[in-house]
Amino acid sequence: MLIHAQGLDHRALNDAVRAAGRDCEIDGCCGQRFIAAGMSDKNITVSGIPGNALGAYLNGGTLTVLGNAQDAVGDTMNAGRIVIHGNAGDAAGYAMRGGSIFIKGDAGYRAGIHMKAYQNKIPQMVIGGRTGSFLGEYQAGGLIVVLNLFSPKEKIVGYFPCTGMHGGKMFLRSKCEGVVFPEQVTARPAEKEDLAEIERCVCEFCELFDYNAAEILSAPFTVVTPDSKNPYRQMYVAN
Repeated sequence: MLIHAQGLDHRALNDAVRAAGRDCEIDGCCGQRFIAAGMSDKNITVSGIPGNALGAYLNGGTLTVLGNAQDAVGDTMNAGRIVIHGNAGDAAGYAMRGGSIFIKGDAGYRAGIHMKAYQNKIPQMVIGGRTGSFLGEYQAGGLIVVLNLFSPKEKIVGYFPCTGMHGGKMFLRSKCEGVVFPEQVTARPAEKEDLAEIERCVCEFCELFDYNAAEILSAPFTVVTPDSKNPYRQMYVAN
């Protein structure tokens, strides 16, 4: 079913999506927020630029954006998949606790903030480009992969990556020379065994966006893990 978003506010647009069948397309999207928030059984393709909180609390299904997306993509999502064929704004994957986000381009500040995992729910986010500052801030679980495919001579992340990180893992396709990590994490070159953990999600990224997984995985990666169960002590308590 095709839904014309022009002239619809976010409530009317979501009402139309709920009334549509399992598969639907949205065209003319221009900043409408909360598209597919809390939904679980839809496969939605969006043409245009969706507003903030695309796929917030998503419980299943697939959201595909054929361009850029704004802030808070996948906010607190539980399951499903979000695919962005352009760039994403700030706070992508905010507090996500399940499912997958694949971003072909760059992501803004605070991607993966408060990402967490529980039992067999292990969220993952793969970013094809670079990210802004505070990547993985307070990360408590899950997997963040940043590939830096487009500007390899530039720093893969902005300032203060992994601040307050106390769970999960981060893989950065770079030697991370010049990147300053906080004391409560360990950043080291990834070994073959480490890369086996991300092979599946990198292959999925490559299938979505037509890249060569073997070529991507042959480059140096840095793996970042927390080394303290109480990172805040090092941040806020003297000595």
